[in-house]
Amino acid sequence: MRITAAVLYDVNKPYSVEQVELDPPRRGEVLVKVGAAGVCRSDLHFQKGEATIAMPAVLGHEGSGTVEAIGEGVTMVKPGDRVILSFVPNCGHCHSCESGQPHLCDEHARTTGKLFDGTSRLHTLNGQDATHMGKVACFAEYSVVPEAGCIPMPATLDFPQAALIGCSVTTGVGAAVFNARVQPGDSVAVIGCGGVGLNVIQGARLAGATTIIAVDVKDQALAFAKKLGATHTVNPRTRLAVAEVQKITSGGVDYAFEAYGSGATSKMAVDMLRKRGTAVIVGISPAGDNMTLEPVVLTRGEKSIRGCYYGSAHPRQDMPRIVDWYARGLLDIDSLVTRRYPLADINQAYEDIETDAVGRGVIVF
Repeated sequence: MRITAAVLYDVNKPYSVEQVELDPPRRGEVLVKVGAAGVCRSDLHFQKGEATIAMPAVLGHEGSGTVEAIGEGVTMVKPGDRVILSFVPNCGHCHSCESGQPHLCDEHARTTGKLFDGTSRLHTLNGQDATHMGKVACFAEYSVVPEAGCIPMPATLDFPQAALIGCSVTTGVGAAVFNARVQPGDSVAVIGCGGVGLNVIQGARLAGATTIIAVDVKDQALAFAKKLGATHTVNPRTRLAVAEVQKITSGGVDYAFEAYGSGATSKMAVDMLRKRGTAVIVGISPAGDNMTLEPVVLTRGEKSIRGCYYGSAHPRQDMPRIVDWYARGLLDIDSLVTRRYPLADINQAYEDIETDAVGRGVIVF
């Protein structure tokens, strides 16, 4: 079928919104009519060349939609079902999946940019195969995705909010709740108050943290973070961030979450910890970026550093839990959707992400 998609042909170039060919779903695959797609900084990393992806590519990994058709053998969804799209659909049989870590699926990583059989369903009109980002590629009217990447959602959940659960909400809330397992009374610092960082703040609040310090260079983002649960704010442009966090907490936080994506902010997270504290690295740093750290800092303070990918969530089990928390008023996802665009304005959407705009932009179909 011929559909409209935003295609990226080269780094530091705008998206080309054009017609492409989309093949029908094969065995174990699902055709989804996209309802909404989040404007996430991870896609911007590819556009700016800070991360690599085979091109041409249809990006977009934070999405939701309606099942239009199913391939042979699909049993978990049917046409008409509304679904959240997971950008790490898991194979179910690799070492990571069998070890209870489906969000780290080895087979998904091995076939990156393609579907599980190693081929593409997307083709430009001149016959080139196009890459499926995260096996989602939701910067398009329709997408063919693995069955495992379709998480059923209730009809009461709107597509923009569901799309954010597909990435930023799960990644942020999960970092605090599923990865760090923040406990009531803990102190937390969150470095970077974009879409993911704001949800780390919400996750820490949900878990019962009593001191939640938002750290960002944009005052507008800090004010927004206060609305979602931050108890204190620090702008590193006007104050020494590490010293200020240590002052607020009388020595440092139990958990520091790096949600911006850089070596410098990762080191800042370690420096903000109290003894025996844990730095959780959530942000995706540009390829080649490094963190310089004296190992003795870890030894003498018994500090820990841990990575966190996709909130360490099990999407099929944990996304419905997040939907329930939202339905019960424990998470505010409505306020996160601050900008809406048609697909034709995707380049404007990514210009806006680099300004002082807060919350999350969403492409709405």
